[in-house]
Amino acid sequence: MKRKLISAIGVAGMMISLAACGGDNGDGGDKAGADGYAGQTLTVWVMDGSSPDQWQKDVQAAFEKKTKAKVKFEVQQWNGIQQKLTTALSEENPPDVFEIGNTQTPAYAKTGGLADLADLKTEIGADWTASLNDSSVYDGKQYAAPWYFANRVVLYNKKVWAEAGIKDTPRTRDEFYADLKQIGEKTDAEPIYLPGQNWYHFVGLTIGEGAELVKKDGDKYVSNLADPKIAAAMETYKKFQALSKAPKDKDEATPQQGEVFAKGKVGAFIGMGWEAGIAIEANPKIEKEIGYFTIPGATADKPEGVFLGGSNLAVAAGSQKQELAKEFLKIALSDQYEGELAKLNGVIPNKEALQTNLKGNAVAEAAAPAVAGGGTTPLIPQWAAVENAPNPIKTYMTAVLNGKSPAEAAGQVEDEFNKRLAQQQ
Repeated sequence: MKRKLISAIGVAGMMISLAACGGDNGDGGDKAGADGYAGQTLTVWVMDGSSPDQWQKDVQAAFEKKTKAKVKFEVQQWNGIQQKLTTALSEENPPDVFEIGNTQTPAYAKTGGLADLADLKTEIGADWTASLNDSSVYDGKQYAAPWYFANRVVLYNKKVWAEAGIKDTPRTRDEFYADLKQIGEKTDAEPIYLPGQNWYHFVGLTIGEGAELVKKDGDKYVSNLADPKIAAAMETYKKFQALSKAPKDKDEATPQQGEVFAKGKVGAFIGMGWEAGIAIEANPKIEKEIGYFTIPGATADKPEGVFLGGSNLAVAAGSQKQELAKEFLKIALSDQYEGELAKLNGVIPNKEALQTNLKGNAVAEAAAPAVAGGGTTPLIPQWAAVENAPNPIKTYMTAVLNGKSPAEAAGQVEDEFNKRLAQQQ
């Protein structure tokens, strides 16, 4: 999967305000006759890098054979897509089907821009992985369908680990920590590069603790950073970060951790698979040394919690071709074409049974075991404002790493956190 795609998925979208409306599309409406939907054209927006040309070609052929209608794929750029989609959904002829970031979905659902897909879920979604489908549901209703996903793994330097005398990859959090300490004791490498504000990994740790970043206070959401479970996640982060020389007040992109890893003096880092490409671009010789494994959890039978970034497919509430759009989704999300996408792009498919398509892809094979226990940032429209710079969760993390207790650090950012959650949508 392309770096520009992965770096964009899973980032909460700006808040939107629209009233989806539909008009006459001039091609006969959404009615199938003796010739199916002959004469109609379905418009599908996909993001740059999401769907390979071969996948589009194969889905198009199957769709046109089944429905007698045409499908027009329009590739969109991530930069500026929020406003573009918001505008399109408010017009008379919106895209009929479109890709949408999983954490963006609640905001669009709240404003009425997405069609209810409950019948589609009943027909084809009985075995969608629950953790992946969560973002498609808002206020108890199915407003999208899970499409593809990715999550963080451990990228490690095989040469460094061999020099430290480590023969196997760890299966528990304690084993992982012990291996990293051994690297520090027996080599001149930095055991792990873990900047203080790799906050999506921290979100994964909170998910592993069963914690929620927000809680309900009457009819509004407020910060839950003072929860002891959040504190436990931060203490785990702090323990591992103490083995790193990375700055406590920077994130994984400042500098790019792949570039740091490329120098060959880092045992491991936690990141997305595409970050290996950054390392290889900086130092092609390191490619043969890069390995991957699932982030270990507290016990061997359950991987660490991870943030699940990805995309859903939705149907515009204002589309005049909703039934035809659902026919497209039935094909695109079928085992055949969902599996094909997973194989071609190395992404996590929407059901566990299709993970066999990831065989031979080292990154995807390392990512897949953590999916069932993964999650996202809070799936509420109010969340997007929280992520705006300066992100209060990053501020909280740095404060703890610099010596404040988790409770003190939570109190330090609570007012700002709550102010953002209270912003009008």
